[in-house]
Order: sequence, then C-alpha cells, then structure tokens
Amino acid sequence: MKTKKVVVGAIAATMLSLSVCPIAPAVAAGETVQISVSSAEAKAGEQFTVNVSLSDVPSAGIQILDFGVAYDPTLITIDSVTAGEVTDTGAGSADPTGSNGASVFQSSIHNDEGSVSLLFTTGLEDSSYWLKKDGVFCTITGTVASTAAENTVADLKIIPVDRAATDQAGASQNDSISCGYFNGTTKVSYEVKTNDGKVTVAGDKTGLRGDADRNGSVAMNDVVLIMQSISNKDKYGIGGADDNALTLEGAANADVAGDPAGATTKADKGGDGISVNDALRIQQFLLELIPEL
Repeated sequence: MKTKKVVVGAIAATMLSLSVCPIAPAVAAGETVQISVSSAEAKAGEQFTVNVSLSDVPSAGIQILDFGVAYDPTLITIDSVTAGEVTDTGAGSADPTGSNGASVFQSSIHNDEGSVSLLFTTGLEDSSYWLKKDGVFCTITGTVASTAAENTVADLKIIPVDRAATDQAGASQNDSISCGYFNGTTKVSYEVKTNDGKVTVAGDKTGLRGDADRNGSVAMNDVVLIMQSISNKDKYGIGGADDNALTLEGAANADVAGDPAGATTKADKGGDGISVNDALRIQQFLLELIPEL
C-alpha cells in the first residue's frame, strides 16, 4: 500500500508522532486489541457490506489506530467507508488544533491497488476522547465484479499501512499496525490480533428446502442455525463472523414458512425472509407433522 495523506492539523501531528517520530522507543502495554472484518456473500455485480470491528479495547483507550484492508480489485471494489459508532468520541469537535473540528476517523479508498486505509487519531491528551469500547469501527460497502465466477472468494486482509518507520532518510518501511497512545513522550503500543474477512460470490440457485447449513440434508442443526442467525446476527447471520454463519443460499433454503402479511409467494411456502416461523416449520417436518416443506 502506498503512503497516504489523509489527515490534517492535530490529526497529522498525532499520527506522525505515533507512527514515525523517533523521539522515544515504543513500550508494550501488555494488552492485545482484536481487529476483525466480517464476511459477506453477494452475487456478481451486486453490492456487499462488511463491518470492521474492535474487541478487547483496553480501559486506557486507544489514541491512534492506523491500518488497512487489502483485497483483490479484480474481484471486488470498495464504494464507501462509513465511520462506526465507537469512533464517535467527541474528539473531532473538542480538539482546538484540528481543522474546523475535522473528524478523527479518516479513510482512503484505492481500488487501483486493492486497499483501503483506515485511521483514528487525535491530539487530545484527555483519554475520554479516545477509543474506549468494543464495537464497529467502520462499515465498508463494495461491489462484486460482474465477471466474478460463482463461489470465488475475495479475501479481506487486515494489513499495516505502508510508510517509513521513522522520519529519517532511508528508514525501513513500517511492518506493524499502529495501535496505542502517547504517555508524555513515550509511545505505548498494544499488541494487535487480526481476524480477516472474505466476500464469497454467490450463485443464483437455491438448494434443498430447509437445508439452512447447506450440508445436503434437513435436520435439527438447520433449526439451530436459523435461531442463531436471528438471536446473534453479527456472528451467525448472513455474512456473520462465524465460519458456519448463514449464507445467501442457506437463507433461501431456510425460508420455508411465510407470513401472510408479507410473503411474496404462497404464505405456507416462505418468501418473507428468515423468522422463527421457518424454524418451527422445519421442526414440524422433522416430526412428520407435515408431509413436505
């Protein structure tokens, strides 16, 4: 990833001091922050959405978080990046050295090389304006290439932003994600664990009715997955973080019971999306209370 200029004022000052300033060596804070990208499934030519989330954010907070997400630009392109709820710390309006209260969250999309850079940083020393909680850091919306083949997977890899490790001439390139804060003139860095995401190119066909997990049969595990996708959407819903999360095809298979008020097909054959009614209908089928789904 090429070096990007995405910050001004205090944002630039903080970023330089934490990323390239050699005035004091970094010290380990002894804590680990997790950065995760969710997964999604979309047909060729259609849009997808994934969340970039933080977890295990230390109580001391994060003053700067600087990293990127890399992808194959022949398979997907990024259309937009929206700041997540955890970045709304009030720092943008509170930092008097900022540029007209400029947002402390910045992003830069580079579809030519297949990367998007993401940054949160503030010059404020008051940690109440830093990242302090787990949650969605940003939401990325993109489009699958119209030529992408069915079942092709485009990885979403969390990477360091490529820039000089110090401000000295000939310095080596940065090879780690910047995540930490300044304690006086000492840079305090957290360890970072990354969990990459992916975008899978979906097909047009639906499979066996009731087969939510697409294993070729209808059983209680399909009922369980439907209920998990409803109760824990971020983990088990379409594009969820879990490897066994519901897919577009699985959701189409599972949509077996319709709501007469909203069904797009016969009320008893689904068409209204996933609900507890679908789980109930599959259970009825397994108990042989109904002859078919």
